[in-house]
Amino acid sequence: MHPELFRIGPFSVHSYGVMLALSFIFGIFIAVRNGERRGIKGENIVNLSFIIIISSIVGARLSYVLFHLNEFKGRWLYTFWPVQEDGTLGLGGLILLGGFILSFISVAVFITYKKLNFWKIADSIAPALGLGIFFTRIGCFLNGCCFGKACQVPWGVKFPSNSPAGAVMGNIHIHPTQLYSSLYGLIIFLILMWFERKRQFDGWSIGLFLILYGIARFLVDFYRYYESQMFVFAGLEFNQVVSLLMLISGIFIIFYRWKKTHSGEV
Repeated sequence: MHPELFRIGPFSVHSYGVMLALSFIFGIFIAVRNGERRGIKGENIVNLSFIIIISSIVGARLSYVLFHLNEFKGRWLYTFWPVQEDGTLGLGGLILLGGFILSFISVAVFITYKKLNFWKIADSIAPALGLGIFFTRIGCFLNGCCFGKACQVPWGVKFPSNSPAGAVMGNIHIHPTQLYSSLYGLIIFLILMWFERKRQFDGWSIGLFLILYGIARFLVDFYRYYESQMFVFAGLEFNQVVSLLMLISGIFIIFYRWKKTHSGEV
């Protein structure tokens, strides 16, 4: 585990932040290239990417705070203040799906305002989302957050006591759920990039992403540790409920767009 890459005085560079930055850099490159193949100007993809960056961080942070209100009681300043009490930079505590939800809303608003083709842009961005999961979950592993439950499998890992995983789980082997997530992110990226060469109907890539990610996230979360307040319905935690909604949405999108395409509608 290497949560901090290096420090200059009170300022530190965190591995999660570096991996997050890499996910955005490579993600923007992939999205711009896919968008230009669909006739979308690169500048629109870049502008949209910055909106996604900001909204994903805000959404991920807000969802974390909502489920950990006691942690911020009396210190609400640190909800979004980047300089923490120990002098380090960064926001400790994010929920990925919260960022995805706010990003999706922000993208829809931007596209409507600019009168762009929603499905072409969504398809252009979809593979980049898988690549982003691949990078950021490696950052989670290096940081020791988003960890799994106790296990006895050969690939189980132990985290040091000064890590989020070690502080909660102690000196036992746990599922490296961060790496499970990173792996399925890479697989989703490769599948969607393979379909880029075949160019299905508009809406295919984003629909397929929602299906693949919804299934993978739902299954992996059975092995991931969550606090009791995260369980919201029928023994499922918040992220699993959202994952099921994503799966259903993906199926609906593909069926809806397939029907539109084969009926001659754009």
